[in-house]
Amino acid sequence: MLRHRPDAVRAVRGDRAAFPHLRQDFAASVVVFLVALPLCVGVAVASGVPAELGLITGIVGGLLTGMMRGSSLQVSGPAAGLTVLVFEAVQTFGLATLGVIVLCAGLLQLTMGALKLGRWFRAISVSVVEGMLAGIGLVLIAGQLYTAAGLEAPVSGAGKVVGLPDALAGAFADTDALASLAVGAATIAVVVLWKHTSVRLRAVPGALAAVVLATIATLVFSLPVATVEVRGLLGAVQFPGLDDLGRLASLGVLGTVLAFTLIASAESLFSAAAVDRLHDGPRTEYDRELMAQGAGNAACGLLGALPMTAVIVRSAANVQAGARTKASRVLHAVWLLLFAALLPSVLALVPLPALAGILIHAGWKLIPLRTLATLWREHRGEALILLVTAVAIVTVNMFEGVLIGLALSVAKTAWDASQLKLDVVDTGGGPIRAYLSGNATFLRLPNILDSLEALPQDRPIELDLAGLQHLDHACRTALENWAARHSSPGTEPVQLTEPAPVTTASG
Repeated sequence: MLRHRPDAVRAVRGDRAAFPHLRQDFAASVVVFLVALPLCVGVAVASGVPAELGLITGIVGGLLTGMMRGSSLQVSGPAAGLTVLVFEAVQTFGLATLGVIVLCAGLLQLTMGALKLGRWFRAISVSVVEGMLAGIGLVLIAGQLYTAAGLEAPVSGAGKVVGLPDALAGAFADTDALASLAVGAATIAVVVLWKHTSVRLRAVPGALAAVVLATIATLVFSLPVATVEVRGLLGAVQFPGLDDLGRLASLGVLGTVLAFTLIASAESLFSAAAVDRLHDGPRTEYDRELMAQGAGNAACGLLGALPMTAVIVRSAANVQAGARTKASRVLHAVWLLLFAALLPSVLALVPLPALAGILIHAGWKLIPLRTLATLWREHRGEALILLVTAVAIVTVNMFEGVLIGLALSVAKTAWDASQLKLDVVDTGGGPIRAYLSGNATFLRLPNILDSLEALPQDRPIELDLAGLQHLDHACRTALENWAARHSSPGTEPVQLTEPAPVTTASG
């Protein structure tokens, strides 16, 4: 006769109450781990840092950021969107300073979250963000094509693009480079075609399948391609020292901190908005999510690892795999930690051109071709902002490119807000009546004065400003000066009708 054990039964029920969706979250965590593994390694290698640092960022993103409040199903880790900026920072300031930059960016994110500034990142023009991603994608593709050919890429984005034709032409004449390119091209082909395979095969993420197949092919055929260098998880950790903290006195380092903060925060919060559209669970608390990202980046900085953002690819995989709570993203970090601790030698077998292929595909997906086509048809000004931002990032650098995009966006908004209309009524015998309506700002001042100067100079004029909703100081002064010049001896002075209570601004 079987006896029930009340204590054991209560314990099982308690576990189910505490983790009501453990089965779904466990399965989703495995999927996210398989998606994140090649991306963590690939982003690190492309950023010019040890592969283990990418795994560390993925682990912190799951264990620390994953447990904090904000977005319940969003997964954080190293992102392709910061690869170009990280590479530039490492090349300019050194790997030791990277930790300081990431630490300060994290502390700044924590501060902004505490001040409840997270929601303001949603006010950043979508065209600027899309242009930023497009520029990153172009530089990432160009740089990884060099890696796919086994060549060293130039440092600047413009140098990568300009030197690419000669580099590829030389690679086709070299047997080893050609073999490396073949591995990279085959990896891209597997990733693209994997979604057309059977349902059972698609249970394995395409990126992981492509890397595994490329690794097997490299070993079986003894292909002359470079592989990942392995240092070990603890060996890759580099704590910032006092000398490294002293680099904060450099304006270049401070500018890079601001760039990291802006781009990582914007990408994370835009990703959160996208993930919210994929599920019906709790909505993102933007300020708390910004603080969670800040805590994760501060921890990554202390460990000398890569910066983190929320990553839409991993987050979408998490939702689509059936995740219900934050337990899935915490567990995926546990699997990353176990892999890095128990199987580090496996990384040494992974061919670099395979990782380059993964990132070339990721870079292509960052280029918003459909969005650009739609904007060009419906909002050409926004399309131009997107294009200018992308080109500026490629030709100048990440930080200044984003600033150029933001400046253009603000200028366009100001121009669009300055809608002004001048109606002239001339009955022939009486005074000419001119009616201004809309927003009179200094941006429209040349057009206003040209229209007024074209009016007859020997007739009385009544200028009615009652229809203005906004009249700035520059326009008011210019209109008063024009009226004084027009009121010459022998003519009736210009009569100005003041606007009804109107917003005035110093210009």
